[in-house]
Amino acid sequence: MDWNYDTEPQPGLGDRRVYWPRGKTLGGSSSINAMVWVRGFAADYDHWAAVAGSGWGWESAVEYFRRIETTEDAAGDHQGRSGPMSVSQLRDPNPLTDAFLQACTEVGLGRTAPSEINGPSPEGVAQAPVTQRRGRRCSTADAYLKLARRRPNLTLLTRTLTTRILFEGTRAVGVEYRHRGAMRQARADAEVVLSAGAINTPALLMCSGIGPADHLRSLAIPVLADVPEVGRNLADHLVLPIVVGVDSSQTLYDAETRRQLLRYLIRRRGMLTSNIAEAFGFVRSNTSLELPDIELLFVPGPFVDEGLGKPEAPGITIAAILLQPHSTGSITLRSSDPTQAPRIDPRYLSDEAGHDRAAAVAALQLCERILQAPALAGHVTGPMQPPGLTGSPRIAAVIERHAQTLYHPTSTCRMGSDPDSVVDPDLRVRGVDQLRVADASIMPRIIRGHTNAPAILIGERAADLISNRASQRASSESR
Repeated sequence: MDWNYDTEPQPGLGDRRVYWPRGKTLGGSSSINAMVWVRGFAADYDHWAAVAGSGWGWESAVEYFRRIETTEDAAGDHQGRSGPMSVSQLRDPNPLTDAFLQACTEVGLGRTAPSEINGPSPEGVAQAPVTQRRGRRCSTADAYLKLARRRPNLTLLTRTLTTRILFEGTRAVGVEYRHRGAMRQARADAEVVLSAGAINTPALLMCSGIGPADHLRSLAIPVLADVPEVGRNLADHLVLPIVVGVDSSQTLYDAETRRQLLRYLIRRRGMLTSNIAEAFGFVRSNTSLELPDIELLFVPGPFVDEGLGKPEAPGITIAAILLQPHSTGSITLRSSDPTQAPRIDPRYLSDEAGHDRAAAVAALQLCERILQAPALAGHVTGPMQPPGLTGSPRIAAVIERHAQTLYHPTSTCRMGSDPDSVVDPDLRVRGVDQLRVADASIMPRIIRGHTNAPAILIGERAADLISNRASQRASSESR
């Protein structure tokens, strides 16, 4: 169910490789993510509009989100009411989640109403809205594919690897793929659309001869279109987690019990409805900033070793996330073999001015203050990860040994109006014809917040762009 990627060694993180999971199933990463539904800040979309046209701005984004969402239980002017994606509040939030929110207010952070967290400037902390329907995940496969599968003009193949895009000259005419051990082709009458994500989309473009010419030639890949920025501008949200032990039997450490299983199966309630990341908030690492640059995230359980380790005792996790990192990386190929995983190098904390590292330290200092606030301090028994450390030594150890991805890679096929961008504002790949990209790789800049919602927005807008072109084509043919 997972592409199971790892990064190249990261000098900024003690030369560690970082685990990068990606959804390898219907619904992609929306089927394995933490279900947090965050639109992002108006300023993020207005920046997209500045580089790619007004159709990508906040006013347009709000209309798309209202079309996408069905919000079951929140009030306010920002929510959708009849879309395919079910968005709700957690049915059974953990008591320690409320203790975290109280601790945040005790250190001076504002608390935002759930109905406002997806407004234009959602500063403050709140319980996370989630993509759930009656306590169960609502992925894009649930929301979109189940209905679309009834259509006679859709063929769905699983356990299938696309190996390259087929061209006649510079015109995309289909794809080559491996299915059940055999190489096959699917031909396109109109267009080919890539939605393989910020890692696999640029890798597939490069395997097909579209990308930095020098890199392709070094791997003996014939160059169809020299597009230097394919695979560049990789951005991700770096997470800095502190895990502490608590004297509570209410953490997610105790979620997998018979009682909790029965509560879930019978009433769709209990710990097994948790999305793990139950609360979050947007704050500033320094008061001179115009907008938040840090996200706080709370897990009422011990999230150790990048989620791969088995915790030994009850605990909670407080994490800080760098929302608009100055450090960027790249996706490159290891070889011309499309079955080989590409090289992933996010270059965490590598910006020359050191802005990202300074923000990371300030954010972790804030996490320390929250842990010492009355609402949480009484529950905490001591450090768990990193073990035996507090204060400055803990901050240094978190960065060196435990910083990880929030699973939000973007921007490797950057959209823009400028000729150096990989795709134009209509998502068409430059240098070739009849090929578009519709996934998080096209984001001109990473969003402040989680990337599931804006990725779905990109899909909805792509559908409009394609159908409008189809309508225009039909109209011209009828004339």
